[in-house]
Amino acid sequence: MDQTTNIQTLKNLVRDFCEARDWDRFHGPKDLAIGMVTEASELLEHFRFRDEAESHDRLSATDTRAQIEAELADVLFFVLRFAQRFQIDVTTALRDKVQRNEERYPAEKARGRNAKYTEL
Repeated sequence: MDQTTNIQTLKNLVRDFCEARDWDRFHGPKDLAIGMVTEASELLEHFRFRDEAESHDRLSATDTRAQIEAELADVLFFVLRFAQRFQIDVTTALRDKVQRNEERYPAEKARGRNAKYTEL
């Protein structure tokens, strides 16, 4: 479905869900940012203290994969809700960020390295 669903459709889905519950008053910028971090932390719990092989095993197991997908969906929910509430075009924001990172991390210098751009 990722190939056929656009971001605006997802923003509308999140908006409709929240407005049906009268949640706008609980979804200020700070609250939504906290929600993103909280949900990202819950996603991280699935991988904390696990090596690479164990992390991949968790993604291969049906039960833990479903839990991981649910946490990732929670993160996306808050990202979309933030963008929807505060009129952020995430496509433009992401393209602009990738362009800035292209300049900071030229492929010929950054390939195979995880150094910060100031260290390249």
